[in-house]
Amino acid sequence: MATEAAGESTEGARRAAPDLPVLATGEGWETFYRWGPYGLLGLAAVLSAATATVFLAPAERWAGGALLVAALALELSWSRYGRQPVSAASCGYYAVRTVLGFAMSWLNPFAAIYALIGYFDAPKLLPPRWVRPGLFATAVTMAGSQSGGLPPGSATQWGVFGALYLLNAGLGVVFGHLGEKEAEEAAAKAATIAELERTNARLEQALRENAGLHAQLLVQAREAGVGDERRRLAAEIHDTLAQGLTGIVTQLQVVRDADDPAVRRAHLDRAQALARHSLGEARRSVHDLAPSALAQDALPAALEKAVAGWGVQAGVRAEFTLTGAAEKLHDEIEASLLRIAQESLANTARHAGASRVGVTLSFMDGEVVLDVRDDGCGFDPAAVPPRTRSGGFGLAGMRARAERLAGRVDVESEPGQGTAVSARVPLVRHD
Repeated sequence: MATEAAGESTEGARRAAPDLPVLATGEGWETFYRWGPYGLLGLAAVLSAATATVFLAPAERWAGGALLVAALALELSWSRYGRQPVSAASCGYYAVRTVLGFAMSWLNPFAAIYALIGYFDAPKLLPPRWVRPGLFATAVTMAGSQSGGLPPGSATQWGVFGALYLLNAGLGVVFGHLGEKEAEEAAAKAATIAELERTNARLEQALRENAGLHAQLLVQAREAGVGDERRRLAAEIHDTLAQGLTGIVTQLQVVRDADDPAVRRAHLDRAQALARHSLGEARRSVHDLAPSALAQDALPAALEKAVAGWGVQAGVRAEFTLTGAAEKLHDEIEASLLRIAQESLANTARHAGASRVGVTLSFMDGEVVLDVRDDGCGFDPAAVPPRTRSGGFGLAGMRARAERLAGRVDVESEPGQGTAVSARVPLVRHD
């Protein structure tokens, strides 16, 4: 968009700027510069013809007619072959027209109407240093016609001519000053247009570069999304099928070692229940990867049931505590917190040898905190080996889940002192 706006501004400025430094701008003045000389020449011809018997002798009438034809031929030639801004041709055109106007007004003062155009287009046709001399030359013709014709016949007429010349010369100075101002404005407009064009070119180049960067970022984002989705799916499978199968294996080991038929039956029933639950989790994971425990219950209720079920399976006293005003959270946050709790409990069952576990879900101002504490054997968090191809996701998986939600997982543990896992994520309400 930035490029389109700059292009439109440049084009608009180009249309608005004049082709030449002129006294006035706009289509109306351009029309005047093109057709004004013809109109003034026609008016001068009419008035000259009407007053020819007063001012001109028969021979002078023929001379005046020839000058009118020459002026018309000059204008036609300029319109067809000239119209060049501030050039040798424009200077020649202005000079010849000024001479013709002077000669015509020498014969008939009314013919000076044709010379009047010199006041308007001198800045358009002459170089800046020649504008005022050109205007002063035009003032001679105008003052002569206004004083009764050239040459003045008496001292009084000379005095009137001098006063009128000063007046017309003053007008010429004013016109010249206005022409200079207009030329400066035209130059400023031209500079603005050039700057807009340069800016537009830079914007187009920046857009081309941005397009390339955008395409590169899309590729990188797509690759990162694929990798993240693979990690998420791996963690999801680990948290559902792997944990379920681990529980089934544990129950079957008890069945193998037990001699009491009642005990064997109880553990077989638990293994069967775990298998059904794992099958349901697998189907739901394929569908939308959301924990089945959250299909009917909110996070607090799902956590309470998960903690109670885990306590029965592991034979460990497990308690769940809710603090703060519970709210319905975003689905991804609820699923991630439940998976973190399940993974932490699974790690406790495998490694801690604990006799008591406490799970606390706290709704705070702007964040949700999940704490899992046990009184087991503990460990050194800094000495945890990296995940292998055959190992579980453990702490790395929990941290990855929290970081995807702009949260974090902290672990506090010492050998013989138990373990505390704390997951903190932003409180994002369900939409």
